[in-house]
Amino acid sequence: MHINILHKNIFSTFFVVCSAKKAQKQRSHIKAPLVFRFLSLYNGYIRGSAVRQAAAGMAPAAMKKQKREEDFMNSFTSAVKSIAKKYNDTSLILRIAIGLVIGAVLALLCPGATWLEELGNLFVGALKGVAPVLVFVIVTSALAQGSSKLDRRFGTVVWLYMLTTFIAATLSVITSMLFPQNLVLAEAATADVIPQGLGDVLHTLLANIVSNPLSAIMNGNYIGILMWACLFGLAMKSIATDGTKKFLSDTSDAVSQIVRWVINLAPFGIMGLVFNNVASNGLSIFTQYGRLLLLLVGTMLLMALVINPLIIFIYLHCNPYPLVFRCLRESGLTAFFTRSSAANIPVNMALCEKLGLDKDVYSVSIPLGATINMDGAAITITIMTLAAANTLGISVDFPTALLLSLVSSVAACGSSGVAGGSLLLIPMACSMFGISSDIAMQVVGIGFIIGVIQDSCETALNSSSDVLFTAAAEFRGRRKAGLDMGY
Repeated sequence: MHINILHKNIFSTFFVVCSAKKAQKQRSHIKAPLVFRFLSLYNGYIRGSAVRQAAAGMAPAAMKKQKREEDFMNSFTSAVKSIAKKYNDTSLILRIAIGLVIGAVLALLCPGATWLEELGNLFVGALKGVAPVLVFVIVTSALAQGSSKLDRRFGTVVWLYMLTTFIAATLSVITSMLFPQNLVLAEAATADVIPQGLGDVLHTLLANIVSNPLSAIMNGNYIGILMWACLFGLAMKSIATDGTKKFLSDTSDAVSQIVRWVINLAPFGIMGLVFNNVASNGLSIFTQYGRLLLLLVGTMLLMALVINPLIIFIYLHCNPYPLVFRCLRESGLTAFFTRSSAANIPVNMALCEKLGLDKDVYSVSIPLGATINMDGAAITITIMTLAAANTLGISVDFPTALLLSLVSSVAACGSSGVAGGSLLLIPMACSMFGISSDIAMQVVGIGFIIGVIQDSCETALNSSSDVLFTAAAEFRGRRKAGLDMGY
């Protein structure tokens, strides 16, 4: 039927309908809604007819071109989905290992491709950006839900944190006496904040605890974040409605999902970080200050592979190494390259979830561990201080060294609240032996030089043991209850 004839028939139908309505209602006008509805249908048909006529009149070449473009887009979309599925189905550890190798190879072959560094910067920045929010909402939600599960297990975790930090410092004293080191002192390093004593460390720690909560979140002050999250969660537990608690739980789940998305991109971030380290320092970084670095790393490995497994064995009465190696592989590896216990909190949270641990416990113990579980920091402070004393010919007896261990343990627990971390606590420890601040800051300068390896190993030890001890406390309770530990 020709379009004009169809239009005529439509108008005829319209007036018939209107006449029928007029006869029925005995009114002199047509109801506006009926008119508007008809015009809408009519215009829709006209537009559709125009499109169909234009398509029918399209040249064959144009139609083929359009089809090719559609086929290409469909193929491209399908390929992207297939690659994404393959990527997600591959083990995260394998993806990280591949990214590590690619980053090192590109740094050796194309050191000028500095744009790759941005991948590492973006990854670490994303983790550091989301971690404070994650800690606050998860801790708040865990305490607000009305569950009182911070029982003996949590006390066990805190006890293990403090015990192993002291043991790490004591072990450092032993290894330093067995393998004394002499330092080649360089130019004095500078720093904004240099703690002069244990009192300064404690003052900084307390000041960070009571800092403004919004400022704590924005600046990544995890001691303050933990303090306010605990207070806010306990307050919400007593006064919040069920709907509010559900909102907190949903918010916690949403932030956790964002973290999983970020962690899924870890291979690209690791690739950028490895590229930056190798391109900037070359392979020579592994040979500079070799003996001192070997002592530091060796002591940390001894702590990670001998002392910690022994403690876990005492608590669990079973082979500890499957759990130890899993924590090192899935937590220590990412911490090694991010060099930040705070940035690794989301990774540790995800690992605790994989291990089937109680969220009410690990949501508090993991952020707390990033703050006070400082085995690696205690090792660094003790070994560097004793190396400085040995270089200057200062005799240190074993009781004095043990006192240094105690001071290092307490200081290490507050190192996250001191600008510069564990290295800037070395002058405080050196002051115990009458070493001047100028000499001590030269030791700090050496620490900065070897920090590429030292700080990476220190962070890997600290962060992986956060999960290890949290899991040990959980599995110990299951063992006593006669349940399967599940690892």
